[in-house]
Amino acid sequence: MRLDRQPGDLAVLTIDAPPLNLYTTQVQDELGEAIGLLEAEPPRAALLRAEGKVVSGGVDVSLFDAQADVAQAKALFDRMLDIPDRIAALPFPTVFAAHALCLTWAFEVALACDLLVASERAKFGLVENVIGLTPAMGGTQRLAARAGVARAKEFVFTGDRYAAGRLHEWGVVNQVLPHEGFDEAARAYATRLASGPTRAHAATKQVLAHYEHGGVAEADQHVTGVAAALFDTDDLRAGVRSFLVDGPGRAAFTGR
Repeated sequence: MRLDRQPGDLAVLTIDAPPLNLYTTQVQDELGEAIGLLEAEPPRAALLRAEGKVVSGGVDVSLFDAQADVAQAKALFDRMLDIPDRIAALPFPTVFAAHALCLTWAFEVALACDLLVASERAKFGLVENVIGLTPAMGGTQRLAARAGVARAKEFVFTGDRYAAGRLHEWGVVNQVLPHEGFDEAARAYATRLASGPTRAHAATKQVLAHYEHGGVAEADQHVTGVAAALFDTDDLRAGVRSFLVDGPGRAAFTGR
């Protein structure tokens, strides 16, 4: 696992556990530590990506074999679910870049990110059914939030691999990009978000979290306060001045 800070305050978190980037206790610990660094020193955006021929081949099944009883399994799943929950709560835009096959835990982490971009060659699957399990890292419910309950049931029940183009049609993948030059395009996409009004992006995430929890009515109860708080940010004040003086689209944001 590598966490690098790029120019423009973009953090790039790379999954690198060859040959298949399987989920193990070591990967879990390293991912948790990396998220802790993002929480402690927030960048203006983060890109999650993977090295290797696949994004991930899934979970090391011996991890499940080691669970002696229901209580142990519940404790393991609670620790696993903590990873995507913490990613979803980060106060800046997060982008997951899938360049190839992306199974189980990696797809569940991808669904916890704000935006998901995929190579035209990428495929996705929640294949826990092959061992008699259901996804436990939030993938089922996050997939339902993006594509609907019936689609989530189909995806999990069948355990099939779905192409990036199909998931783009479902509203799960935000953008499908050419395979050639995919990594550079994904980095450029995330860098663009990092140059934006970071505090406003965080406010957008707050409003949509209220919507996910309680629909339009709950979001309406909070949106005016969330938006008004942005008048304490440098970016909004500078953005308004830039608009009035130079016209739209010329503001340079600092993330403060």
